[in-house]
Amino acid sequence: MNDQKPSDSKDVLGYLKNGIWLFGLSSWLFGITDRSIASFADGYLSALDLTQLFTAATFFVAWLFLKPVPRGS
Repeated sequence: MNDQKPSDSKDVLGYLKNGIWLFGLSSWLFGITDRSIASFADGYLSALDLTQLFTAATFFVAWLFLKPVPRGS
């Protein structure tokens, strides 16, 4: 019975990590989409708009590399 406790807590921790990563993924996609719409709404891109889009895209790519990997049982 003691053997199942650590396994259950590892499963819960894995689901939590995956859930946080998915929430962050959707947040970054929303942020990039929002910045893109705001940047193109006035018809031209300023240097500030490009900087914001580049920064958001860089952090999004970094977030993709932080995807939790499943541990073998």
